[in-house]
Amino acid sequence: MARAAGVSVASVSRVLNGLPATEEMVERVQRAVSELGYVPDSRARSLKVGRTFQLTLAVADVGNPVYVTMMRAVEEVVSAAGYRLVVTTTGPEVVDEVALVRGMARGYADGLLISPIRVDEDLVKSIRECEVPVVVAGSVPAKAGVDTVRANSPKGMLLAVDHLAYCGRKRIAFLNGPADTVPGAARAKGFAEAMKAHNLHPAALAEATDFTFTAGRTAARELQAAAKFDAVICANDLLAVGLMHELAGVGLGVPDDVAVVGMDDSELAEQSFPPLTSVNLGSAERGRRAAELLLARIEDNERTPRRIVVQPSLSLRGSTP
Repeated sequence: MARAAGVSVASVSRVLNGLPATEEMVERVQRAVSELGYVPDSRARSLKVGRTFQLTLAVADVGNPVYVTMMRAVEEVVSAAGYRLVVTTTGPEVVDEVALVRGMARGYADGLLISPIRVDEDLVKSIRECEVPVVVAGSVPAKAGVDTVRANSPKGMLLAVDHLAYCGRKRIAFLNGPADTVPGAARAKGFAEAMKAHNLHPAALAEATDFTFTAGRTAARELQAAAKFDAVICANDLLAVGLMHELAGVGLGVPDDVAVVGMDDSELAEQSFPPLTSVNLGSAERGRRAAELLLARIEDNERTPRRIVVQPSLSLRGSTP
């Protein structure tokens, strides 16, 4: 390769490993690569530079559309930097999140981007002691000492309540996921604050066992039995669509009888019937920012951790007046 390019072996190595080189050197090596049909040996490269050029994205449920959106954004950033992305599911239990973080010591990836749904002291400790750089897409205490990118759920809830109140809906109910999770706690707090800002009292509250369509349908039945309402805010789009199915089943129209607002603004929001008004919590932006922070952390692990908050917006569709 070096002979064909007319440069030294060291120069070839610099170009192939993406290190600084002159334009002429890069052009010569790339021309030689093309002419010789050279394919780098990734295993040898990994051993030589001490990297796998592989990153792990860990989410609670790869079937949730919001995580799919985040995954696509992360993959776009890391692949452009020469990394492969491996996606794994932690499930809802914090013990499984801890096991995954500790398992990073096996050396199969150069970094971890995790979106934990539950957080405890063991998880914070395992993140702080992890063998590879970690970035959290979500909320963990500052003492974890890692870069974080999170959504502003309270502001998102305020956008939803503002809209419903403007539309004249005052009997607003809230369908949450498990309140002991990071998103469940943040959205419950945000809903309470937003309702207080409008001097409104919740018409009803319900807590689903999970952030899924099926759990949403089950919780919706409990919600209907609890009180009358003219609007419902749901903690994510899957719960909202489950709710709309139950409303249709008892002859209630959306939005004429009940206005419905979801959160996440996933692809599901546009695909539902009627199309779902939803709070966009910036899942793609969070994925991009988190991936950029992870790449920066890999290059310089002594950087001061950053805590980024992505602001929400409201996407209006047919499920509200």
